[in-house]
Amino acid sequence: MSVAQAARSNGEADPAVDFDAVIIGAGVSGLYQLYRLRELGLRVRVFETGSGVGGTWYWNRYPGARFDSESYTYAYSFSQELLDEWNWNERFAGQAETERYLNHVADKFDLRRDIQFNSRVAGARYCEETRSWDVVLEDGRRYGTRFLITAIGVLSAPTMPRIAGVESFRGQSFHTHYWPKEPVSFEGKRVAVIGTGATAVQAITEIAKTVGHLTVFQRTPNWCAPLHNARIGEDEMRRIRASYPEIFARCNESPGCFIHKPDRQSTHEVSPEEREIFWEKLYGEPGFGIWQGNFRDILTDRAANALISEFIARKIRQRVKEPIVAEKLIPKNHGFGTRRVPLESGYYEVYNQPNVKLVDIKTPIERIIPTGIRTSDAEYEFDMIIYATGFDAITGTFDRIDIRGIDGVSLKDKWKDGPQTYLGVLVEDFPNMLMVMGPHAALGNFPRAVEYNVDWVTGLIRHARDRGVTRIEATAAGVAQWTDHVKASAEGLLFNEIDSWMTGVNRNVEGKQTRKIMRYSGGHPVFREHCDAVVADGYRTLALG
Repeated sequence: MSVAQAARSNGEADPAVDFDAVIIGAGVSGLYQLYRLRELGLRVRVFETGSGVGGTWYWNRYPGARFDSESYTYAYSFSQELLDEWNWNERFAGQAETERYLNHVADKFDLRRDIQFNSRVAGARYCEETRSWDVVLEDGRRYGTRFLITAIGVLSAPTMPRIAGVESFRGQSFHTHYWPKEPVSFEGKRVAVIGTGATAVQAITEIAKTVGHLTVFQRTPNWCAPLHNARIGEDEMRRIRASYPEIFARCNESPGCFIHKPDRQSTHEVSPEEREIFWEKLYGEPGFGIWQGNFRDILTDRAANALISEFIARKIRQRVKEPIVAEKLIPKNHGFGTRRVPLESGYYEVYNQPNVKLVDIKTPIERIIPTGIRTSDAEYEFDMIIYATGFDAITGTFDRIDIRGIDGVSLKDKWKDGPQTYLGVLVEDFPNMLMVMGPHAALGNFPRAVEYNVDWVTGLIRHARDRGVTRIEATAAGVAQWTDHVKASAEGLLFNEIDSWMTGVNRNVEGKQTRKIMRYSGGHPVFREHCDAVVADGYRTLALG
């Protein structure tokens, strides 16, 4: 028995490391993981790049930022007291309300004392001799930890477009992810927004309310559907609170952990008149119902997808007055729901404003110039440029940390042809590294997915602690089996035939122009069955020592 094992079995601190666990990130995942590991009595440190908690909801302060999962499904479910005392103000909470909620959680459970803010992790290296990780911060500080847990999010690595001259612009410029904490005024200003993804849709709608003149540069239009946000009054909040058990149960039963479940019927089982009535109903209801609660075949059957796409196209044509502009806003290279669907609150009506112009760039912007933007056929002068150009999704944040496993193998190199994981949690040759919501995990309504993922990771660490185990690793066979299963579960799904962040494509990132299977597509109930089976079998599919 090693010194570390002897100390652990006697309930003493492990002298070989500074911490039992280091968590990277203090967002939704990191906060809950810290809470759970504290329950085990472990010495835990969270390293957070920002100056406060919240992750996504700390950084993304851009105008109009809000989530499109119903607020009451986004709440943590682990504490009845927390559920009883928190009142949501809106059906779909904005950034400020969500950040307040996560700060309330951090304060309520005294989490900050184990969080080190303004601390960016630059690298981590596994040390075989001590069975521990050497974690290095950007400022050079180093820490040893038995377990390295990544809670770094799915959309946390913002990307700038590869356009010449970005630094030459003399006006104000912002990437939406790095939006300043101080108020930004658009009144009387000529503003450019580059991008029309989910973030841009929210920002454009809000900016258009006060802007002097707004020009939107669109490369690829997206299918959008109405959010239908509303205030939540006291009576409704009481009803929601009384229904939390049913709400969370319904989320757990759905493929995406949303309250919306696919309709049991297929598109062609009903008459055209019944289809139209059903789609009108969904279009008029709040949230992701029209995407997640639609006929069960719209994301697998081309004919069915064409019909729902045409329905949404008709809605766009009805809402946008100028036919030429409406056609520019209708996607031609992918069907409805095959990319992440942005939910909007008056986005299409923005283009009816005389002070808003849509520039459909079939060819890339040539250059950012000191006074604005130059395209192949015009120059535009601006006071402000906003880059809503998205993220290097899922693996991007991993790529920005120099993570090295056994014999110095680089995680970035290991995944160069696509991620390979076991249950989206473990990677072969990277012992004691556990990923919360890593590649090949089941994504969806984030906190609902996070709670299961964190509880599973915590259970594995408890199992190791109770048995004096100091080394946990995925096996080659386990990784191959899970990766093959992930790929098989993606077969027949239309969204895997489309370039998007969900398939790992980002034109602004070198080496990420080819589609890869980045996430588990078999749905959360099936994902949990696989993970639960590993636990029931005593983790025998892992290499423990």
